[in-house]
Amino acid sequence: MQSVTVTAPEQTMQLGAQVGNLVEPGDLILLDGDLGAGKTTFTKGLAKSLGIDRNVKSPTFTLVREYHQGRLPLYHMDVYRLEDGGAEDLGLDEYFDGDGVSVVEWSEFIQELLPSDYLRITLSRATDAADTRQITFEPNGSHYQKLVDQLKR
Repeated sequence: MQSVTVTAPEQTMQLGAQVGNLVEPGDLILLDGDLGAGKTTFTKGLAKSLGIDRNVKSPTFTLVREYHQGRLPLYHMDVYRLEDGGAEDLGLDEYFDGDGVSVVEWSEFIQELLPSDYLRITLSRATDAADTRQITFEPNGSHYQKLVDQLKR
């Protein structure tokens, strides 16, 4: 596991862009953290590095936003509203097995539907500084371990 401390939203976006430069078709990125921790900010950076110029917004009310104009399609999911179930009927595995990159916010609510390999990124707010975040990378599977190793360089 690797952790990074950032002190500004722009740094969170830059880190997202670094991950975006390394992702491949079928990659699954899980973003976990409290409200306002920077999950969507991270996704904006990732989208920008894929060449997606559209404004990336949290898909809280739509569950999934699809962006197809970049190097790879981006499937941005917010499954917060599935805390009480219902995810089984959404066909999320079609996204996970697809040709794009899936980014899932609040993944703990669909844990039982996730494949065994993914990159979990946890964003935590610092208690003493408004914009400071601890961002922790937890790779599951050799592909994601290589991705995190490349990030370290």
